Amino acid sequence: MEQFMSIFRANDEVITLAAILISVITLLLWFINTWRTGRLLKKYDKLMRGAEGKNLEERLITHLQTVQRALAKTEEVESAYKAVRNIAEKSIQHVGVVRFNAFDDTGSDLSFAVALLDYQGDGVVISSLFGRTESRIYAKPVSRGKSSYLLSDEEAEAIRKAIGTSRIE
Repeated sequence: MEQFMSIFRANDEVITLAAILISVITLLLWFINTWRTGRLLKKYDKLMRGAEGKNLEERLITHLQTVQRALAKTEEVESAYKAVRNIAEKSIQHVGVVRFNAFDDTGSDLSFAVALLDYQGDGVVISSLFGRTESRIYAKPVSRGKSSYLLSDEEAEAIRKAIGTSRIE
């Protein structure tokens, strides 16, 4: 310990100058860091204020809430779309009409066959046979463009016309 004190006393001026130099450098680095930190804080505050002076965090929260509402609305619209599509596929979408003379003694093509089909080609074919003394109406079910009942040429043609206006295979 004595030895250390004698070295310190012999070099006290050098040690004091070194301590002052280190203190000045430390003070200079502190000023530089304070100045840089101030600049960064100004930039951060400017960023956080955003374009309308609002806090960026508030804007992000508002935006996320808007996105969540939009997603909920999209799910609602998708659900409604599926329901409407389901109804539409079961609705009459394809119609084929054939007019003809059922009997030789009548004119003006007063008899007819009408095919009323949905998206899948399911539905009904209705035939009306008009004669001078009587008229008859027949209805036959249609599934996928075909009927389990024997079809007249006109009924089959009405179904072909209806299918021709669609993507039914």
